[in-house]
Amino acid sequence: MSLDSSIERAIKLVTLRNALEYDGKAKLEAVISKTMASRPDLRSSIKTIIPEVKRVLNQINSLAISEQRVLLQEMSPTTDAKKHAEKISGLPPLYGAEIGNVVTRFPPEPNGYPHIGHAKAAIIDDEYARMYNGKLILRFDDTNPLTEKTEYYDAIKEGIQWLGIKPDLIKNASDDIFLLQDYGKKLVSSRGAYVCRCDQKTIQEYRSKGLECACRLDSNSYDEALTEMFTGSFDPNEATIRFRGDMRSPNTAMRDPTLFRIIEGNHPILGTSVRVYPTYDFAAPVEDSLDGVTHAMRTKEYELRNELYNAVLDRLHLRKPVVSEFSRLEFEGLPVSKRKIKPLIEDKSLTGWDDPRLPTLIALKRRGFLPEAIRKYVLSLGWTLSESKPPFESLEAFNRRIIDDYSVRLFFVREPVELKVANANPVNVCLKNHPSSNLGSRSVQVDDTVYIARADASKLSEGSIIRLMELYNVKITSVELADDKSRIFADVIGTELSHEIQKIQWVAYDDKMPYRIIVPKKLYSNEQFDRDSLEIASGYAESFVSTLQLYSSVQFVRYGFCRLDSDQQAIFTHR
Repeated sequence: MSLDSSIERAIKLVTLRNALEYDGKAKLEAVISKTMASRPDLRSSIKTIIPEVKRVLNQINSLAISEQRVLLQEMSPTTDAKKHAEKISGLPPLYGAEIGNVVTRFPPEPNGYPHIGHAKAAIIDDEYARMYNGKLILRFDDTNPLTEKTEYYDAIKEGIQWLGIKPDLIKNASDDIFLLQDYGKKLVSSRGAYVCRCDQKTIQEYRSKGLECACRLDSNSYDEALTEMFTGSFDPNEATIRFRGDMRSPNTAMRDPTLFRIIEGNHPILGTSVRVYPTYDFAAPVEDSLDGVTHAMRTKEYELRNELYNAVLDRLHLRKPVVSEFSRLEFEGLPVSKRKIKPLIEDKSLTGWDDPRLPTLIALKRRGFLPEAIRKYVLSLGWTLSESKPPFESLEAFNRRIIDDYSVRLFFVREPVELKVANANPVNVCLKNHPSSNLGSRSVQVDDTVYIARADASKLSEGSIIRLMELYNVKITSVELADDKSRIFADVIGTELSHEIQKIQWVAYDDKMPYRIIVPKKLYSNEQFDRDSLEIASGYAESFVSTLQLYSSVQFVRYGFCRLDSDQQAIFTHR
């Protein structure tokens, strides 16, 4: 059947709306029902309409969610498209935003690896850009050569790409360094700022007391000092450019903050060609305005600096974006502060930025968290100014829902104890790789000896009855637990399933493979680094684990989900 344009449009609109309500996958029955409701005249032709609905549905479902949103925005009135985008993302509408005219930016400083807090900011910026069919800029705030490295630029790009975010423009603040300097000079020349030669101690004292320094009051030397600032007459810390604010303002951010300082360092891009660098308080508003950013979103810690942000742009007669704040994302015991993380990496307390105890994106990836789970988790938090630290278990729950369906189930026994079953006959047992998903099966040869975890063995005594999962029930006849040699003896007593019998995992004697699992715990306890925050669980795993693809997810039964990290090692993800 060849549909006329109005019918196909009706089916597409219904399918798009339904898809955006169900994570990008429209439901056939719902689409047919709603199509018939919106076009009653088609009910008499339902048998010929259904194949066309299926065709459109498959086409829509093959698109990424971001592409579905754009298509809906193109086909449907602005308010309708925006309403559906807001419903799916869970984010409130942007003040003054118009479809097609929104520009957001994610401006990390390349002074470390991106972490979960960066993920929240980047995802929110990306969601709003796509919600309004706008643009997202990834702009590196690289105006401090003492802390920035090429490695960190690359790490941030890779982290953003892993999250599934595709910026419309990637640039560096340092690309505009001379333009920023010109605006700084303009601000001083117009008496909106001044060159200060006070030392840091004096500046801090005067700011705390609300006093003006002599440099600010000596307006006759503004131009001369400005020339000296940029010609190399001053050494680092000998002079700065400060905003001419209000030294008695209750908002201390307005008490003549520093806008430019002299830094002698080897910049990753500029090398040693530049000595005078803007601070974030100057570079951020000017860059946002020049880049066409319409909505500048940043974490709540910058809230008091909004007045300064707008004041800088007012003094320079530049366009002002809409500025808004949201709460930071940080977990209890997992600090995102580079001030805390870098020293631990430098003194080898941590193995690197990918140490599984860290909340960096590269560490979360190595641990087995998926970018889809992080995005869903971030959006579930919504837009909030609350600074409470959400439980890490909430992120785990989102990840578990995704990986559960395709994680092969295997047995792992920690600190293995030999269990000898006296009357057992050799048997070849077929074990399903997943209880419900079609992931195949494996065959394991079992004789009279298996291994069980010491934690399970320690609870047994003569007469105890247990079930070796998917195998048979045994009755314990003898228990010998010692540090040097531990053994348990038992007899098979049947194969009947019973909810009253404890079920435990096991590994066959001829199928055992030495294996270890790295178990990360909270990095900090009571504001102190916990040197016992990394645990190594050693034992035996089924040899089938060696056939699985490296870096895939597996669930060790009664132990937890893990990500395969090497041939004989996995990293614990979560329960």
